[in-house]
Amino acid sequence: MMKKQKISTVYLIGIGGIGMSALARYYRQQGKEVSGYDKTRTSLTRQLEQEGMNIHYRDDPAYIPCDANLVIYTPAIPDSNMELTYCREVDFNIKKRAEVLGMIAEDHETIAVAGTHGKTTISSMITHIMQHAKFPVTAFIGGIMSNYDTNFINNENSRFLIAEADEYDRSFHKLHPKIAVISTLAADHLDIYGSVEQLRDSFTKFVSQIKPGGSLIIHEDVAKQIPAPAGAIIYGKNQDADLRIGNTGVSEQYFYFDLHLKSNEKSRITMQVPGQHNIENAVAAAAVCIQAGLSLKEIKAGLETYKGVKRRFEFIIQEEDLVFIDDYAHHPEEITACISTAKAIYPEKKITAVFQAHLYSRTRDLAKEFAASLDLFDEVVLLEIYPAREVPIEGVNADLLLSKMNISNKRISTKEDLPEVIKKLKPEVLITMGAGDIEQMVLALKQALKS
Repeated sequence: MMKKQKISTVYLIGIGGIGMSALARYYRQQGKEVSGYDKTRTSLTRQLEQEGMNIHYRDDPAYIPCDANLVIYTPAIPDSNMELTYCREVDFNIKKRAEVLGMIAEDHETIAVAGTHGKTTISSMITHIMQHAKFPVTAFIGGIMSNYDTNFINNENSRFLIAEADEYDRSFHKLHPKIAVISTLAADHLDIYGSVEQLRDSFTKFVSQIKPGGSLIIHEDVAKQIPAPAGAIIYGKNQDADLRIGNTGVSEQYFYFDLHLKSNEKSRITMQVPGQHNIENAVAAAAVCIQAGLSLKEIKAGLETYKGVKRRFEFIIQEEDLVFIDDYAHHPEEITACISTAKAIYPEKKITAVFQAHLYSRTRDLAKEFAASLDLFDEVVLLEIYPAREVPIEGVNADLLLSKMNISNKRISTKEDLPEVIKKLKPEVLITMGAGDIEQMVLALKQALKS
């Protein structure tokens, strides 16, 4: 097994990916030589370079160190990548990101957070609650935590390893957790699964991999879709939930709720991160921390000091007459949660969205649902679809979404024209959304709005 091998030099193909960069940081902190390739230089790859990693941005096998005894790649890398092809032909010790994470997790009691939405937020909430309570953990997070400005936390003698259990490419089947969470189960990644039924079967298999004596924490809505084993911990709004949400509200832009436990303990919690969906995420995180042995007082203190994750309803500008929010939303349900949160905070303001769809296949499969969620905004600007690993699908483009939307204030823009388009629209609340490279537009849009 990998953990018994002598690893001194690690090479990552796609090192700038959020999950890959956390692995890179793990091995760098272990004292290994770490280097890698990525397509584009970003603020994250610059940070990795500052941390002592050599990174290049040209797909060229000549850069691969010949003494690399572990090569890690992400499924986001296309098979046409020359470095990936070379490593396979030369017979390097090459493994997928999920496989490596699974092997690292074997040395810990693993907390694995699954669900089609909410994985990053719940994982980072658990991490922060435990860190705040001086409870040592190791955590691989799919986003940059605002409290720590990193996606990787590592403490000596940590009992638990916190990881996101990603359903894409069935990656979460590499994990065998002590505590598992399933927050949501919505149609997604149908290019992999083919049907929602197959997706549900994959989650059921994940549940079967929980270690004997372990715990499943599951949202009440998901428990209606897949069989939950006896003893599963249910959370939600229903009276019979093991952890129940009560008395939610918004006060001066802060969302609050009462957390009720089966033991009749209760606590009022006021969140720094907005949104009804984040209240549900917080309850999932609380359930995990209770299973890990933390007190309700420690959980409340952690949740109330949690500052969120970059690109999860992140405020770029927050002024009386102008608000600019950047969000990772790339699924119809996430878009709906985003606009619902914005309307709760700014009920009287005009809300403008800029959306970049992620993947042709997802856009094709959920075009009707995307259009319905985007129709909830006052006006929408669409960018062309971000292809990621995919080749174009005929007839699947921004025009497809535009044609299915019912609102009148809608248009398509190029990235080059977008700053001027937004300036002319004079938005009161602007929200940029997407999982592609739309985040690289944030600075230009901020400057355009400020000018």
